[in-house]
Amino acid sequence: MDKASYIVLAIPVFFLLIGIELLFDRLKKTNYYRFNDAITNLSLGVGSQVFGIFLKLVISLGYLYIYKHYRITDMPGMETDHATLAVVLTFVALFIGVDFFYYWFHRLAHEISVLWGSHVVHHQSEEYNLTVALRQAWLQGAFSWVFYLPLAFLGFDPIMFVVVSQFQTLYQFWIHTKAINKLPHWFEYVFNTPSHHRVHHGVNPKYIDRNHGGTLIIFDRMFGTFQEEEEEVVYGITSQTKSWNPLWVNFNYWGDLFKEVAKASNVSDALKMLVFKPGWRPDYLGGVQPFKEVTPQSFHKYDTAITPGLAYYIFFQFVLMLAGATGYLIAAGGLDWPARIGVALLIILALVTLGGLLEQRRWALFMEVLRLLATAPVAIILLQSIANPIALAIVVTAITLFSIAWLVPYHNKLGTAIGDGHIVANV
Repeated sequence: MDKASYIVLAIPVFFLLIGIELLFDRLKKTNYYRFNDAITNLSLGVGSQVFGIFLKLVISLGYLYIYKHYRITDMPGMETDHATLAVVLTFVALFIGVDFFYYWFHRLAHEISVLWGSHVVHHQSEEYNLTVALRQAWLQGAFSWVFYLPLAFLGFDPIMFVVVSQFQTLYQFWIHTKAINKLPHWFEYVFNTPSHHRVHHGVNPKYIDRNHGGTLIIFDRMFGTFQEEEEEVVYGITSQTKSWNPLWVNFNYWGDLFKEVAKASNVSDALKMLVFKPGWRPDYLGGVQPFKEVTPQSFHKYDTAITPGLAYYIFFQFVLMLAGATGYLIAAGGLDWPARIGVALLIILALVTLGGLLEQRRWALFMEVLRLLATAPVAIILLQSIANPIALAIVVTAITLFSIAWLVPYHNKLGTAIGDGHIVANV
């Protein structure tokens, strides 16, 4: 079983825990959740898994090629005749190795501007709850996998690598919460915890670029990037993205970066803008701007307001899309490439149009109607082998027409973004 399949199997657990945290939030009135932010976080998680279907082929082949042709030793694997103790010790060594190389990728993704573009998405949310754990950049895997290749050279079995790296990924889900305060001192000293990771997501100057560990926090302590949680954390990034559109938030940083790079007067400065810390500029382009002190009271979160009816529509369509995307992730290996690509594009289109509706963009309504009309026949074709074709066609057609009838009355209430990204609805 591959890495993506483990994550798909964990989806019910993720949503169960999100539901528990959401219930806690409502009972305690802690306001950890906002509808638009949570939907965007989950949309980005779905998109990252869809992109992962296409990225994992290159990533797997890269690790396998190094392992088969250039490994310098043979570490005990899961299907070898070595003693059980040797396999256990190999798992421990691999666990430490995976976390070590994750630390360095994660740290450099914060300290090298062009790499920051592959990771910034995860930090854009201005809330901190379990949905943020699923908020992942769609192309991060295209950069991060290179950092793990030393493990292939050292002879760590690819199957063991998948198992251990999956454990490390799953571990990081539960630390994205404000519902857990401090844990026992011995645990806080060795492992990454909600407290440590809250610091990592902060835009308070003392918290920026701290606590990069995955499962362990010891590498931050060793390499000088550890910071204890002290003052209340303000979440997000220093330059707010101000969008719920998953496509936009994935690529706008790189677009802005390369626009700035094009202003450089020489190649040296252009390269520095790519590989120095995010925000580095030569003096003639304004230089490096200092971080501003922020507090929860002074920080203005990006927000948009939509009518309850439109919010319910977005939630309804998101649930349908999530069910379809989960089925797609499970069955993608059995689809031919045209179908695999076509369904992926429809899922991405759904994420983009729902994000546009959260921002009350006029174009989103028309794109959503087109998306509904395109999705219906695809769903009928793909599902006809597991359901009665006539009944399926009736149900899908009814849902499509019901959705369009629900959506169209809002066309006069959609507005355009102004100022800092807030929406003024036309009435």
